[in-house]
Amino acid sequence: MTETLSGHSDNLIGMVHVPGGTFTMGSERFYPEEAPLRRVSVDAFWIDETPVTNRQFARFVEETGYVTVAEIAPDPKDYPGMPPEMAQPGSLVFHKTSTPVDTSNPGNWWRFDFGSSWRHPHGPGSDLDELELWDHPVVQISHADAEAYATWAGKDLPTEAEWEFAARGGLEGAEFAWGDELAPGGQMLANYWQGLFPFANLCLDGWERTSPVRSFPANGYGLYDMIGNTWEWTRDWWSEKPEVKKGGGSCCALSNPKGGRLKDSFDPAQPQVRIGRKVIKGGSHLCAENYCQRYRPAARHPEMIDTATSHIGFRCVVRR
Repeated sequence: MTETLSGHSDNLIGMVHVPGGTFTMGSERFYPEEAPLRRVSVDAFWIDETPVTNRQFARFVEETGYVTVAEIAPDPKDYPGMPPEMAQPGSLVFHKTSTPVDTSNPGNWWRFDFGSSWRHPHGPGSDLDELELWDHPVVQISHADAEAYATWAGKDLPTEAEWEFAARGGLEGAEFAWGDELAPGGQMLANYWQGLFPFANLCLDGWERTSPVRSFPANGYGLYDMIGNTWEWTRDWWSEKPEVKKGGGSCCALSNPKGGRLKDSFDPAQPQVRIGRKVIKGGSHLCAENYCQRYRPAARHPEMIDTATSHIGFRCVVRR
């Protein structure tokens, strides 16, 4: 008999059971924060078949009256030096450039748009109905928003290890969720940026921004959109170097790792801002071969917990 929480008849509906197991986590071929390769074990768990959609999130908001972080004006006390005019509700929206730009400066394509939120994901003038986004992943979601939804649904956010194990779909050591080729035979297997980021998107996958969930094939566990489309929050605090079992060796797997510590997750480039960063996984529709090749299970990236953007969403797990 399954649990019933928050008025739901079965909180496992729309979820896939992932068997526990031991796998090789990480990669040594792309970015330094993904290394070293390490053996990790996770217990069995259930995970959402798809990212949480706008339709699902709207039901949560309707039932609870929840207001997301992006819909609340930021407190200047939390952001030393913030200009007073910035103390308005809003969030980060991607704006494609018209020409090549310096890709070392994300400010060339990210803009804090007042009035942007999950209801208006591409800016204050965008609309879920008009853009037919109800079955797309919900975005403009901070970590607290994702946690609030998970609690309401009787679920949790996955650990980084759980997320990566699920994303691999049973493939040991493969670079992508389907094998070692990004586009085998030219086939588009995920929503990512084809062309030169951030100004020339060829849209070979059929989508300029997010795509409806299940638009691309499921992985070996029957999970959709684990790669590309939107980044996904995990519950783990960021650490530059993942935890490794002392002693090493293939016999020494780390069991159910829980990530770093809050105090170690702060951004050293912004010492005045004491806001923790969590691990996000999976890459997004903005990942390209010439920029951010993080459309892979091993890829990981830090994100401040207060951040809401047009390319970050989430999915939930149940451990039982």
